[in-house]
Amino acid sequence: MKETLRYLAGIAGPSGYGSKSTAEQVSQDCCSSVPSHLTAIITGATSGIGAETARVLAKRGVRIVIPARDLGKAAEVKDEIQRESPKAEVIILEIDLSSLASVNRFCSEFLALRLPLNILINNGGVFSQALEYSEDKIEMTFATNYLGHHFLTERLLDKMVETAAQTGIRGRIINVSSVIHSWVKRDGFCFNQLLNPKNYNGTRAYAQSKLANILHVKELARHLKARNARVSVNAVHPGIVKTGIIRAHKGFITDSVFFIASKLLKSTSQGASTTCYVALSPEVEGVSGKYFADCNESDCSNLANDESEARKLWKQTRLLIHRLLYQPTA
Repeated sequence: MKETLRYLAGIAGPSGYGSKSTAEQVSQDCCSSVPSHLTAIITGATSGIGAETARVLAKRGVRIVIPARDLGKAAEVKDEIQRESPKAEVIILEIDLSSLASVNRFCSEFLALRLPLNILINNGGVFSQALEYSEDKIEMTFATNYLGHHFLTERLLDKMVETAAQTGIRGRIINVSSVIHSWVKRDGFCFNQLLNPKNYNGTRAYAQSKLANILHVKELARHLKARNARVSVNAVHPGIVKTGIIRAHKGFITDSVFFIASKLLKSTSQGASTTCYVALSPEVEGVSGKYFADCNESDCSNLANDESEARKLWKQTRLLIHRLLYQPTA
């Protein structure tokens, strides 16, 4: 009850920010400490929280790379950013996060640009009411929200480590998760069922993918620490925002429910605030393997904190990616 009241009132936490803080406010306060010439890749930046994150970071002088399936939408976002910030550098490259081959092509194209990489924000996501499969024959929500981002991070990690070593600026990876991850129980998180569910439920699939995003953070943080890499990785819960994912599926949460629950909803800028805080704030320097909500470190579920579960998911994911990319079936 105390946390709910704090959320509704927008009471600031230890960071000085709370549920009502906006991305503009958070990034403005960080302005004096943001190094120049940073480069950020932001998935899902053609709308919603991702587009707002890109706009605000560009306003603070960060070079933005937008991986996009819809290049037309990406071009519109670029135009909007540059109308507000004429000096902003925005690069658009094609990607389909549900396709490992497409993610691989994107990474090769980005690395060929020989740009530094300071910030990677794994923000893109889908919510699929009906059971769909990717071209790799993986359930679409899991393929897009988790598997594609895991592989994207793996392919770009050496570039981030290299950039951090050359510049002395710690790299930051951010997985956008959701509080809905806590709905998943241990007996409902089976890798083979995530890939090819027998009894599909869209909400459950979304929650499972968001749990996987946090487990990815936990295990990657351990690997980065073991190699003494100057790169941090954290997960964030943006809050409940009426983004394109929800608007496209009125059966999931209807407009009437949104009207009734309007006091619980965040604006897009409030939803992007935690991502911007973890991406830029000097207070998060060196913090890794954590979960943030309302711009403050928060608690995730016991399952999300399970080191053995994180390690198991990591191994299963790496084996799957290797099989799909290097041992394709006819």
